[in-house]
Order: sequence, then structure tokens, then C-alpha cells
Amino acid sequence: MAFPTAVNNQITDAVTQSNVKVVAEAPAMAMGSLYQTMAHSTGILFQNAVSSQQQQNTLSQAAANQGVMQVYTLDTTAAAGATEKVAQTGVSDNLTSLLTILNALNPPSTSAI
Repeated sequence: MAFPTAVNNQITDAVTQSNVKVVAEAPAMAMGSLYQTMAHSTGILFQNAVSSQQQQNTLSQAAANQGVMQVYTLDTTAAAGATEKVAQTGVSDNLTSLLTILNALNPPSTSAI
């Protein structure tokens, strides 16, 4: 000791050693606390990622359901008529009409070719 005191030397040594122990353990305790905080934050990160994936899955199922509902609510006769109109470009009908008119204007000859 640097100077003599009225307190027993063993008591001052015990207090000094416990202070040194606390100061020496402080960095390890701080790192432990930091690791626990990081682990907790990473856990919350993964929980949020799973929740987001579940919400995206629900939205995609809802969108697919809406699409199927729209397909099933179409009037089938109107849809068939619209499909036929889209599929027919009218070329064959126009060619048939043109051939009929040409045949009417110029009757086929009876002579053999």
C-alpha cells in the first residue's frame, strides 16, 4: 500500500481485487451484451422476412383468385362470339363473295379447253 490507513490491509486488498475484477470483466460483459443484441436483431430480421414472404404469397393467391373469378364470370356465348370474330379475318368470306360475283358476270363457257 502507498500509505498506512486505519482500515485493515486485508480489507483494502479485497476491495481492490474486486474492483480490478469488475473492471477486467467489463469488456467481456459488454461484448456479451452486444452479441445478445445482435442475435436478437437478427432474429427479428428473419421474422420480418418470413412475414413479408407470407404476405406476398397471400397477395399472389388473391390476384390469381381474382383472375380466375373474372374468367369464370364471362358470358360464354359472348366470349365464343368474340373469339370467332377475332379468329375470322373475313378474307375467306370476301374471296367467296368475289368469286360468286365473277361467276355471275362471266358465266363459264361450254367449250372444252
